[in-house]
Amino acid sequence: TLEPPIGSGPYVVTRAEPGVVLELTRDPDYWGRDLPVRRGLYNADVLRYEYYRDQNGLFEAFKKGLVDILAEGDPARWSQQYDFPAVTEGRVVKEAFVTALPKGMTGFVLNARRDIFRDPRVREAMVRLYDFEWANKNLFFGLYERQKSYFDGSELASIGRPADARETALLAPFPGAVRADFLAGTWAPPIGDGSGRDRAVLKSALDLLTAAGWKLQGSKLVEARTGAPFAFELLVATREHERLAVGYQRTLAALGIEARIRTVDAAQFEMRRKTFDFDMTLWSWGASASPGNEQLNRWTSRAAATEGSLNLPGVANPAVDAVIEALLAARSREDLVAAARSLDRLLLSGFHVVPLFHAPAQWVARWTRIEHPSTMPKWGWTLPAWWVANGGKQ
Repeated sequence: TLEPPIGSGPYVVTRAEPGVVLELTRDPDYWGRDLPVRRGLYNADVLRYEYYRDQNGLFEAFKKGLVDILAEGDPARWSQQYDFPAVTEGRVVKEAFVTALPKGMTGFVLNARRDIFRDPRVREAMVRLYDFEWANKNLFFGLYERQKSYFDGSELASIGRPADARETALLAPFPGAVRADFLAGTWAPPIGDGSGRDRAVLKSALDLLTAAGWKLQGSKLVEARTGAPFAFELLVATREHERLAVGYQRTLAALGIEARIRTVDAAQFEMRRKTFDFDMTLWSWGASASPGNEQLNRWTSRAAATEGSLNLPGVANPAVDAVIEALLAARSREDLVAAARSLDRLLLSGFHVVPLFHAPAQWVARWTRIEHPSTMPKWGWTLPAWWVANGGKQ
């Protein structure tokens, strides 16, 4: 229905054109307007959300002043195209808001249900072979940061932190489940020279693959026992992901690994994702400051055997199951942090995902007729706290 719903919030729907515009008008009789938790919020008389067919059209509308605020997600545009007159004249400003929230995990998923990725040494080699420095320089103008943790950028991350007494107690029933460098918090993805063919990185990956039963035969990597080539399919659904896959494919080829990129439409990708019908794919798991029940669907042994779950790598580890139970049972912040860091160490130590990258901040551009508080909350910018300067109404 297009009938405006009856609600109890600070705004009411006054205009709705599907695919064109949604307009909300502030309710002068809003019951919560004077509550302390609403102080300073919902300042605009009218909020108008306009819909565009693509990001280029939206950006051009912003440049003309038809849109007041633009959250930017394209590093190329952020670094190269915000040089139009309104920016140079100071009528539009660019801002980067650093948050304290976990960045989650974005990476190439290694499906351990497939024989080729069953050995953790092979999976570690695949992590080593991703040249973040090359991708960041050539694709993202050096603006991204390497993903190092499933809770990057927060107190929940284990990187750089040795396991404390709480974590040690959680992991004690599972000796060997976490490698020593992950327990110490000293592990980090390798840093290459940005060429895509860093010989030291290639050598370290080849050593792992050799220990796992693979060898170089001419220009191809083959299984020493059978002579079968190291070949797999990398499933993607967007042009952006295809571009990332091509860069990774280039580095893998330097070690004789054949990665066949398969680009499919959204419906086919979703079907294959739900049935775990892939060798490798690209996926993102979001994260919050208080992880909870969603972890059951992501990393437990039960989820690994349940089609449609988000346990895409097929993690089936009793230690992971136990730590997630401890996470859900936590009754203090200290216990929750310990369980989250333990989970982070277990997942990283299993090399289930090739970590990619994240933006270091929220990139937002605004016309200066829109103003905001000088102090931002830890989760970043929030539209209800912003206002129109000079007594404007929208």
